[in-house]
Formats: sequence, structure tokens, C-alpha cells
Amino acid sequence: ALAAREAVLASPAAAAWVRQALEPLRRAGRAGYAPSTRERRRLAALGAAAAILAGWLLGGVEVALPLSVAGPGVAAWAIASRRRRYRSAVERALPEVATAVADSLAAGRSLRASLPAAAAYLDGPPATELARLGAELDLGAGTAEAVAAWRGRMRSERVDAFAAALLSQRLAGGDLAGLLRRFAAGAAERDRVAEDARSATAQARFTGLLVVAMPSGGALFAELVQPGFLAKLLGSPAATILLVLAD
Repeated sequence: ALAAREAVLASPAAAAWVRQALEPLRRAGRAGYAPSTRERRRLAALGAAAAILAGWLLGGVEVALPLSVAGPGVAAWAIASRRRRYRSAVERALPEVATAVADSLAAGRSLRASLPAAAAYLDGPPATELARLGAELDLGAGTAEAVAAWRGRMRSERVDAFAAALLSQRLAGGDLAGLLRRFAAGAAERDRVAEDARSATAQARFTGLLVVAMPSGGALFAELVQPGFLAKLLGSPAATILLVLAD
């Protein structure tokens, strides 16, 4: 592994290709970026190469070949996971976003000016999204169109609800700042209840995960202690039948 790392670092072209392949993964976590088809293929190739190397080091060609098939899937999962965490961070910050926009409206700004101004009071993914929203507004996009584009990027029911609250004044009028503050209070209460539910069920979820993982973990440990154990186990018809019945 150290030799492969040194070989990549010794070749500027290879190191640049690896950095270019990993760049969409980094942007997916920092800005919710959706990689293009070419970027996904490049990352899948890197994942397959890493899986082949890891499998070869752990168990030889017999392990490397099956892992090479799983490499592209792991790369796609990594992108989806980072984008999902980015979306969750935006959803968790919606109470702060709503409060910041409400304060800006109360200070006399319009909704069009309040959305980018609220980014100054936030950080992380919500600040990135509001800054992007403000950039679209500065380029001449309509408020409704920019908010609709934000909803399309996020694909989140909570963001949809917030967008509906933002645009409600255009249809029905009323106190938008007060509505956003009520939205912030409701969203914060929802997050608190969800966190309490997760805390109350944490032990049960961990126990379930442990029960499910113990057979696989025990089999892998036995294979490390005695190579060929799994092959002998699966080669026995009686053991295979018992494993199927246990599942």
C-alpha cells in the first residue's frame, strides 16, 4: 500500500488524475454537487482500482476480482451518502434560516434582498445554499424561479415546506416575518422530538445491529484465523442448509 501511494505521488499525472477523480466526492459533501456522467465513471474506475488493490493485499486474486465489481458501487454509494448528509445539514438548519430571513424582513428588506443577506448569519451547507440562491437572484432570476430551483436541488419535503412559506406572501399577503418565525419554532420542535425518539431507541437499534452483524463478523474472524474455513463450510451440504434455515 505504501509503495502504491509513493508510485502515485511520484507521477504528477497520476496524482492529478486521482485528485480530479476525488474532486466530485469532495464537492458533493461541501456543496451538494451532483457529478456528471464522466466524473462518475472516473470515480467508479478509481473505486474499482482501490478495491482490486485492497482485495489482492487481503486475500489474493480470489478476493480481488469480486471486490472489483463492488468498487463502482461503493463509489456511487459514497457520493449519495455525502449528498444525503449535505441535505440533512440544510434541513437541520432550516429553523436558523427562517429566523435569519425573518429578522432581515423585520429590518425593512424585501424577500429578494433578505435571502442572500441571511447567509451572513449562517455557515456550512445552509450558507452555501443561500449564497447560491443570492447569486441566481443577482443574475436576474425571479424570486419564485430561484426558490423553485433550490427545491429541485434539495428534493426535500422540509425544504418544500419552507419554500411554500417563503412564497405565501406573494399569493395571500400577510406578515411573512411572523410566519417564518412560527415555521422556525415548529421545525425546531420537530427536530427536538425526532432527536428524543432517536435517543430513546438507540439501545434497541444498536442491539439489533449487533445481532445482525455477529454471524458475519464471526465468519470473517474465523476465516482470518483459519484460511479456507468459509470454503469448507459452504462446501458441506448440511452446513449450507443450516445457514439457509438460520437466515
